[in-house]
Parts: sequence; structure tokens; C-alpha cells
Amino acid sequence: MVAIEVGTIFIHPVKGFTPQSCDRVELRRNFGIVGDRAFAFMFVDTGTPQAQTPWLPKKQLAVQNDWAELAALTCRYHADRRELELRLGDTLMIVESVVTQEGRDRLSRFVTDYLQTLTPSPAARHPQATPVRLIGTATGETRYQDREQGQVSLVSQATLEAIAMGVGQPQVDARRFRPNFVVRGLPPWGEFDWVGRQLTLGSVTVEVVARIGRCSNIDVNPDTGDRDLSLLAQLPKLFQHCQVGVIAKVLDGGTVGVGDSCF
Repeated sequence: MVAIEVGTIFIHPVKGFTPQSCDRVELRRNFGIVGDRAFAFMFVDTGTPQAQTPWLPKKQLAVQNDWAELAALTCRYHADRRELELRLGDTLMIVESVVTQEGRDRLSRFVTDYLQTLTPSPAARHPQATPVRLIGTATGETRYQDREQGQVSLVSQATLEAIAMGVGQPQVDARRFRPNFVVRGLPPWGEFDWVGRQLTLGSVTVEVVARIGRCSNIDVNPDTGDRDLSLLAQLPKLFQHCQVGVIAKVLDGGTVGVGDSCF
């Protein structure tokens, strides 16, 4: 029997910005991964931004789904220093503390100015490049996932390989689908069989609740922000659906690391 295990782990320190790979993460019951979508940049004309602003829908946030070229900014959170770093290619654009008001203000000004240089997608929920403010904390109180309920997402590596073969590419980057866990040892679409079941990842128990229906964000190159691959149009033709990966809620918290078994 082929072992099923965690192959890659991603967190997205800032909602709608690029992912960061991790060797091990902490999960909390009814919350998700500590540090995943912990921060966001909120449009100030949609409310009153504060550090501990509770969950908000995407229409109030600057996200790659609406501003594809945000993908060109490499985002990295340094937990040991509590600093957020943004790079454009190999160029360091800004690195600032998220625990000082001065640092948060500088990060907010940088992203506000950067948005002015971008073109929103035709279906953007907030197409105006109005000022944004950094919201969220580094200590696990905030999360800005797609759904208000805590969640994690999983996808089979074999599913990604089947998609790549179908669209005639050597590979399809997992980051297009923004998963938390890429799982090895499952057949293509094998993660769909987990829906409705409880699953153990490392020391964590989750309940897989649904397949993930995809949007045009999967067409975006995760390095450049270019819409260079028409996956959203091709998936229904190739596989008769546009679902990739599953979401799960955390029942019992703990830690999950690369190489941990899934059963």
C-alpha cells in the first residue's frame, strides 16, 4: 500500500498575497492554521480598519483574485522578528514590523501606492484603488480566510499532475490553487473521497466538508501575476467540473509537518 503523507505545506501570511512554504504548522480547533491569512490589507472606504478587525469578506480587502498583479509581490512573514517583507522579483521593496504603528503605516502606504500601478480584473468586487490599511495580528487572534468558519485546504499532488497532463504543461504550480497541504500518495481527485470523513494529519484531526469550486484566480501565474493559463475554461472541458482540492474544519488541534501521514 502506498503511504499517504503531507508533501508540501503553505501558509498565506497576508490574505490574497503570495504563499510561504513551511516545514511545520500549528492548527487550532475551529480556527485553522495559526499564521495563515493572519493579515490583510483593508480598503479604508469599506469600514474602520483596526489591528484586531474581525473576519471580513474579500470585497473589503485587496486580494490577488481582484488584482492579479499582486502575485508579482513576494510576501514573507518573519515570525521571529514579527516583520512582513515584500519583494518585487529580487528587489526588496519593504520590510517592516507588524507590531509597531509606524511599521504598519509604512506597509499600508506601500501597498496603497502599489495598487495605483495595477489594473483590476473585470469582475473585481472593489475595483477602485483606494487607500488600504494593514489589519490583523501576529499572535493568532485574526484570520481572513474565504469563509468565516475556520478551515484548511488540501489537494492531491496527483490531481495537479493530472491537470498538467490535461492542459499540456510539464507541471501546474500548486500555488495557483492556494492550498495549505499538498498530499502525496493519493490518486488524481482522490481527495474528493475524503468529503464527509474525519482525517488525521500528524497530531491533528480534521473533518473534510466540501470540494473547492474554483475561480479565475487559478489562471494567474503565481510569480508574475500574468493570466497565462486558461485553467478555468479548460477544467470543465477536460474533467467535467471545475473543482480542485477540498476544505476541512479542524476538530482537534495540534501540529502537522512535511512527511506526516494522512489517514
